[in-house]
Amino acid sequence: MAMMRLRREDPRIVGSFRLHRRLGAGGMGVVYLGSDRRGQRVALKVIRPDLAEDQEFRSRFAREVSAARRIRGGCTARLVAADLEAERPWFATQYVPGPSLHDRVAEEGSLRAADVASIGAALSEGLVAVHEAGVVHRDLKPSNILLSPKGPRIIDFGIAWATGASTLTHVGTAVGSPGFLAPEQVRGAAVTPATDVFSLGATLAYAAMADSPFGHGSSEVMLYRVVHEEPQLHGVPDALAPLIRACLAKDPEDRPSTLQLSMRLKEIAAREAQGLPVSRPPVQRERTEERNTLRPTERYTERDVPGRGPERGAERGGERGGERGTDRGTERGAERDRGGRGPGPSSRPSAGPRTGGGRPATRPGARSTSTGRRPANPRLLRQRLFVFVVVTLVVALGIAAAQALQG
Repeated sequence: MAMMRLRREDPRIVGSFRLHRRLGAGGMGVVYLGSDRRGQRVALKVIRPDLAEDQEFRSRFAREVSAARRIRGGCTARLVAADLEAERPWFATQYVPGPSLHDRVAEEGSLRAADVASIGAALSEGLVAVHEAGVVHRDLKPSNILLSPKGPRIIDFGIAWATGASTLTHVGTAVGSPGFLAPEQVRGAAVTPATDVFSLGATLAYAAMADSPFGHGSSEVMLYRVVHEEPQLHGVPDALAPLIRACLAKDPEDRPSTLQLSMRLKEIAAREAQGLPVSRPPVQRERTEERNTLRPTERYTERDVPGRGPERGAERGGERGGERGTDRGTERGAERDRGGRGPGPSSRPSAGPRTGGGRPATRPGARSTSTGRRPANPRLLRQRLFVFVVVTLVVALGIAAAQALQG
């Protein structure tokens, strides 16, 4: 995290903490790097003087600090101390070494799907503890997520909510970033844990694309897109896109819970780390299997178009090779028995199985004529003719012998 020297107007001691560097400044005030007598380092935020004079702000700030004390979990910057009655209220949280998610993406570009899923799973689990404490962050964004060696940490709890839940600005102070605000925040509706889920979805999309899912522009343009337009997730990996899109649903009721989000992201992170394919939803998988099942029949149907000749319709692959040879020899024998005449319309092989309606497809081993009857087997005809001739001769000889005996 970038540090700056203290300015002339900056305090040197706040409470029991000595201030060393500036960590940053925002709409609420200035954040300093400080330490106590034992050497414990803290991030100490001093509220702006104009907000300190607002009694309504002080009361809300007090409620939020009280709620923040109840937050438990390893994914948060723990509240260390606070003074709500000071001339300029302040609070100190555990100092988290490491860059913000915003700075990491700005310097190195978009993160891998496995890293995005791992960070998202930890943040979702942290939000579970935050919401159980009765706090809604309301300003979850890449710059409020620090990537420490021990995992991501969420900072600035309750401060945005403390400025008021019914407006987007408070004495010129923006309550959140336009590209990461939920639609209900833009409309001025009540915030819920689902509000943080939307902001987390936009944050994960930013980490995966190195860009906001609602593009760029003025605050008014960004807020309009959040409420009325769908997010652009073209650069999000396929493993994460459906889940992030669910987080960015306009209706809070359509978004997953933080617990569901944590479990699903852990699964995606594990599969991506092992290089395994992401499991598809059951409906999508069934449709794909159905398409794979129909593909051979579709190829046969395309080949067996009427008018392309029976020899092309008879091509069925290697397993039908022996059958084609037998059938061709049988057809030549039948032509000789008919005195060299070619096959007539009634003995021409069919165009093969049909799948788009009409007559049902024949069995693999059977062949049918265009009239629906099987063609005559020449070998069987010859056998029957031979038996008929032999029986006729025997009967004739028997009759002749009987007449000779009578004479």
